[in-house]
Amino acid sequence: MKIKQILLTTFLVLISLITADKAQAQVSNSIDSNKVYVIIKNDGSEFIGKIISSDMREVIMETQNLGAIAIPKHEIKIMKLLQTGDLGVTGSFISNEPFATRYFITTNGLPIEKGESYITYNIFGPDIQYGLADNLGVGVITSWLGSPIIFTTKYSFEVSKNVNAAVGLLLGTSGWVGDLGFAVPYGSFTLGDRKSNLTASLGYGSIWGIDANGGRAIVSIAGMRKVSKSISLVFDSFILPATTPVVNVSGTYNRDQGGLIIPGVRFQTSETGAFQFGFTGTLSEGKIEPFGLPYLQWFRKF
Repeated sequence: MKIKQILLTTFLVLISLITADKAQAQVSNSIDSNKVYVIIKNDGSEFIGKIISSDMREVIMETQNLGAIAIPKHEIKIMKLLQTGDLGVTGSFISNEPFATRYFITTNGLPIEKGESYITYNIFGPDIQYGLADNLGVGVITSWLGSPIIFTTKYSFEVSKNVNAAVGLLLGTSGWVGDLGFAVPYGSFTLGDRKSNLTASLGYGSIWGIDANGGRAIVSIAGMRKVSKSISLVFDSFILPATTPVVNVSGTYNRDQGGLIIPGVRFQTSETGAFQFGFTGTLSEGKIEPFGLPYLQWFRKF
């Protein structure tokens, strides 16, 4: 036998032994027969109960409705220890929201995973995001006309359990339409997880170009709550606080409070897709007025 064949055979044997050891360790060390688990099979069927036994071939689970059942290991897609908040009002398992890092307009402190990518289709254009590295995401936002073009980046980090923060930057240009540039550095602070969270964000938007130089603070309060397997309640806001009078070549003017308030609902149509709509309201002079048109978005992982 050649050296290469010997090395390859040895490598495969070692890999199989390591895999078997890890699997056996997971079975013997991670299963607690006094706690409740959820098992989701490849066909989507779901079982909740205590694990009686588990070996390399099957799991025996004691369920409330069916009693003891045997589930072959190769048919199991997810086996998870249930935590507080994992069950809905009907007793069914609620998984993490696949697009938990986004609301309508703003993002939050939760990280996009490395290699994860998704696109958001808005009425005005697409928004593409990609997990470049652990806790680091990049993306591009544009309209169907290709103007403006906005490049985004966000770095997330864990502060403590269920507390995350992020710093990011939006940098764009008006493209072929004109000669304007703009940037929005921001920071976000998020309480919660991928099923229920609340985020406060603060940024500063600046713009430069012909007769359009200036900047302004931006504030956002946003949150989401997954209430069932496929439905999440989402709230987003994009607020420009009132400022002191500004003097420029056109004279003196006040910058009144303005912005958008968007409560809405997200429907998870599949593991890789979702649709959401919001009831948009405009904020001006301390009053919220209905905008008249819904805010529609489609999410898709790829």
